[in-house]
Amino acid sequence: MTRRSWVGVLLVAGLFSVGAIGCQALTRAEASAALEEAGLAAEAEALTSGSVEIGTRFTIGMAAEDAAMELSSFIESQLPCAAITVEGATLSIEYGANPGSCTYRGQTYGGVHAITVMRNEMDDVVVSHRWEDLNDDRVTVTGTAMVTWSFADETRHVVHELTWTRLSDGRSATGSGDRLQRSLEGGIFEGFGVDGTRAWEGESGTWTLGIDGVEMRWVDPVPQAGTYTLTTPESKTLSLGFSRVDGDTITVTISSGARSYDFDVTTLPAEE
Repeated sequence: MTRRSWVGVLLVAGLFSVGAIGCQALTRAEASAALEEAGLAAEAEALTSGSVEIGTRFTIGMAAEDAAMELSSFIESQLPCAAITVEGATLSIEYGANPGSCTYRGQTYGGVHAITVMRNEMDDVVVSHRWEDLNDDRVTVTGTAMVTWSFADETRHVVHELTWTRLSDGRSATGSGDRLQRSLEGGIFEGFGVDGTRAWEGESGTWTLGIDGVEMRWVDPVPQAGTYTLTTPESKTLSLGFSRVDGDTITVTISSGARSYDFDVTTLPAEE
């Protein structure tokens, strides 16, 4: 199974839940807009998080230029569609320039990605990322991120500045984020956990998102644990809590004020 967009899943379910919430702090339209904004931001984060993970596949402690060459070999082996040039410690990658698969861990890539290994020491690894129209079948992202970690540190610190656009209708936003990512208990091949903040300017104004103890598996359409706290341009707050029921089902609790509504989301294969 592969991850699918959770925007549509939440919006469909949200149509049944907004009525209960709307009589408290949010109107039906505000809640639907909040779900859509959070979903689109999550799509952009999933796309860039996947490409950041690709950029970690080198041996810590070797020279930065050697790390870049090792990373180039790994990407060629996993994404034969990619045309890669290496200059010093910088890789320039164009996904889709060559024949072959552009899919890695269920995500399909297009666009341009530059990776620079700035430092590669046992206690201090710094990698910069630059994306130009990085895209899958749902969203395109342009911007930068700085990623730092150490051999002993079990978290990665990611600071980004991004503009993302939904391909289906051109809806876009520009924002920044500062968050800590960590591997799940089963390792990064299973998924990642994240804490931190994001903020962005969308069509209707400024949104902020608090991320607390969120766990995301690559195969799931929504997080399996943790909480998103979303503040709307009207300074109203919507809480989305996630909890796993079984291997295929996650309960999402949407709340505002004293009222809340639960619904289940089931993991499904990506739509063709």
